[in-house]
Amino acid sequence: MDRRSLLDLERGSYLKKWTGQLPIALIYPNSYSVGMSSLGFQLVYALLGEIEGIVCERFFFSGTDEPLLSLESGRTLDNFPLVFFSISFEHDYLNLVRLLLAGSLPPFAENRDEKVCASQPLVVCGGVATFMNPEPLAPFVDLFVLGEAEPVLASLVSFLAVHMKKERRADLLKEISLGFPGCYAPALYAPQYTQDGSFAGHTPAPGLPQRIQKVTTQTCDQAAHSQLLTPNAEFSDLYLTELGRGCSRGCRFCAAGFIYRPPRLWDVDAVLSGLAERPDAVNRIGLLGMEMADHDSLTILSRYLLESGCSLAFSSLRADRISGPLLSLLEKSQLKSVAIAPDGASERLRRVINKGLTADDLLAAAESLARAGLYKLKMYLMIGLPTETLEDLEEMLELIRRIKERIQPIGRERGRLCEITLSVNSFTPKPCTPFQFHPFGVSERLAPGETRDGADAVRSLKEKIKFLQSGLKKEANVRMTSDKPENVLFQAVLARGDRRLAPVLFDMAAEGLSWKRAMRKNHLQAEQFAIRGYGCDEPLPWSIVDHGIKQQYLWDEYLKAFAEKSTIACDTRVCRRCGVCND
Repeated sequence: MDRRSLLDLERGSYLKKWTGQLPIALIYPNSYSVGMSSLGFQLVYALLGEIEGIVCERFFFSGTDEPLLSLESGRTLDNFPLVFFSISFEHDYLNLVRLLLAGSLPPFAENRDEKVCASQPLVVCGGVATFMNPEPLAPFVDLFVLGEAEPVLASLVSFLAVHMKKERRADLLKEISLGFPGCYAPALYAPQYTQDGSFAGHTPAPGLPQRIQKVTTQTCDQAAHSQLLTPNAEFSDLYLTELGRGCSRGCRFCAAGFIYRPPRLWDVDAVLSGLAERPDAVNRIGLLGMEMADHDSLTILSRYLLESGCSLAFSSLRADRISGPLLSLLEKSQLKSVAIAPDGASERLRRVINKGLTADDLLAAAESLARAGLYKLKMYLMIGLPTETLEDLEEMLELIRRIKERIQPIGRERGRLCEITLSVNSFTPKPCTPFQFHPFGVSERLAPGETRDGADAVRSLKEKIKFLQSGLKKEANVRMTSDKPENVLFQAVLARGDRRLAPVLFDMAAEGLSWKRAMRKNHLQAEQFAIRGYGCDEPLPWSIVDHGIKQQYLWDEYLKAFAEKSTIACDTRVCRRCGVCND
């Protein structure tokens, strides 16, 4: 579909004349449908659109040879002196480089002129992936905005509008680094390495802090919600509203539960205010953050949506949060399927990852959902978790059989067939989580610097996938999907990588090399980033971002995983364990 057709179907676009305006390119390095499903991308678009004197136009990655043009006016990227990227996932890193090349812009920041202009823009990058670990992208980016955009974006853009043309790039970046929270200019921080190639820390330019504290929105009167609706998003005309940010659960694998600390559950009135902004013709609602909402909040919101004639959509539900009015809303919503996330294959593994769900919770949830008319159940499972064995996987197979036995009679009573889909994904250790110290694809702990062979790790994961497939092949109405561990390995490399990966990404984008060939060309190995042990006191590339969480706390949580000890949910009123809420 051409850009004019896409624009015609949108509600909420900002279309401004260019005369006397400062142009900003806002880029999502994936398809239009994926980008327009990102609430964070929409929020930044709306924030920029509301600033006087600014014209903001969107770009997306098409994956074709078509010219790279802005959605709003069809201009090329070299017409924009400010280029903003929003990055949500590691697999979009490569597309960022491709887009810079497609826009005829110098991909490496060090090769851009000192004078900022349309052909030599200031490249600014934000999004959740960047405040997990900005380092693999650092050589391409002039400035990162680490954290949430609302507290800093408008003032930063206003500053750039005044000073961008008058100051040299280096001076501009230093002034921003000193004057604006969450702003990280990689050129002002030199990475250090030991003789054996291990990362040894960053050396900041004189006067700059050792680490950059992320920016956090503390309160809100109106919950963030969809700013722009289109039938061409991943979920057509779905109105998104967030219930809060972060999660108090503390699942040890989950980046969102740590990088968004402190967890913030918005007041119900703020959520209702966000919901009230939806257009009258839109009645499909997506609530973000349902995993952390309490029973009372879900009850109030469910009743509001029922009374408003709305239906509900969501990515997954906590198995211990399914009851009462929420079930009535789910039944009315006529969903084709619903997802719950055991994540760990066994009850023991769910203690390891601090999931806090029992088999009884999952069985009760499946039965309640079936009784509400939701006959297609999707279950998310990770393989390759710390301490995982085939016995754990066998317990998952048994759980699926028990769930099937529980829900099939309910379906037969109503003349419906119950179906179960097991979605299997290889666990990727993420920065800023307790499992950041753990190797990819390996069950046991490794000593700091100790590695395992990448091919062996991938082979082990593939064997686990085959084990599950074999165990389910005779189960009627049960299907299984899985990722490809060899592809996830590169994601694990990017997740815990450093600036040495930038030439790898460049060679992949410029020469079309596979990631393995590009790694070899640059004398790097997957094992040195992804399949090694990390120590508590070891310098980590992503520690340039200060989330306020004590490294010792993450290490203690990692050790508690091997002892199968649980940690209670975060209560910001009294809890001071991790360091985020310390005065």
